[in-house]
Amino acid sequence: MEIIDAHVHFSKIESFIHTANNISLVDCSYDGYYDEFNKNTIAASVGMGVEETGEGNFPDTSCHNPMLLDLENERPHNMYECIGINPVLLTGITKDEQLGKIEDYIINNTVVGIKLYAGYYHYHVYDDIYKPIYELAVKYGLPIVIHSGDTYSERGLLKYSKPLDVDEIAVVYRDINFVIAHLGDPWVMDCAEVIYKNSNVYADISGLIVGDKKQVNYMMKQKLFMNHIKRALVYANDYKKILYGSDWPLVDTKAYIGFVKKLIPKKYYKDVFYNNAKRVFNL
Repeated sequence: MEIIDAHVHFSKIESFIHTANNISLVDCSYDGYYDEFNKNTIAASVGMGVEETGEGNFPDTSCHNPMLLDLENERPHNMYECIGINPVLLTGITKDEQLGKIEDYIINNTVVGIKLYAGYYHYHVYDDIYKPIYELAVKYGLPIVIHSGDTYSERGLLKYSKPLDVDEIAVVYRDINFVIAHLGDPWVMDCAEVIYKNSNVYADISGLIVGDKKQVNYMMKQKLFMNHIKRALVYANDYKKILYGSDWPLVDTKAYIGFVKKLIPKKYYKDVFYNNAKRVFNL
């Protein structure tokens, strides 16, 4: 079965490298990506642009716009780019220049989406600071992926990363497809309601476990954890709204695929693992 991984990172930020080396035990490199993804029939992936200007600075308020895939000088040929946004620089005298750089990059490169790091940056997604970004998404027909749920940094603020916030913008921007990352975990039922209610909102199931094969297998044996996720998927009641993602390099790919197969009825594998991402990101 061919797979599209709708949520990966190809970034040299310190927290990802540390996790890959010490927790997930993944080879976080160009060659490591190809080796792991080829072994697991990953036909394509969507990389979430994110950067830091100094080791350990993420979430970095000084990063230029847009944030790109910067792990190595060349990204894998089958990895599509979802550019990241630093909203801090979308204010004051830098606003027009920053927006110009974002639009120029979209025009001159193959961009399949825009990523907002809600929670990491301390703005609600319905804040006016993001309005020009939504206008660009409409103009160029791009989906928007929104981080939701727990943040992988203690400097994040959880009040900005709740999935219910996405309802506010989904109602206003009906021409944009929004993807709530990580099923909004731990607020998975809130996420389920938002995607159930709004025809233009989807969710990916990346990053629900961080770790190596042993950790994934351990979590799969925890009935409360598995039922926590399954309950939301059943409530959402539409597996065409769910996208497979891993959050590579934060987890062992083979083990994570096995975990997701335990969550999804087999008859929906093709949609969750391939078709939905292809449609939402227009791949």
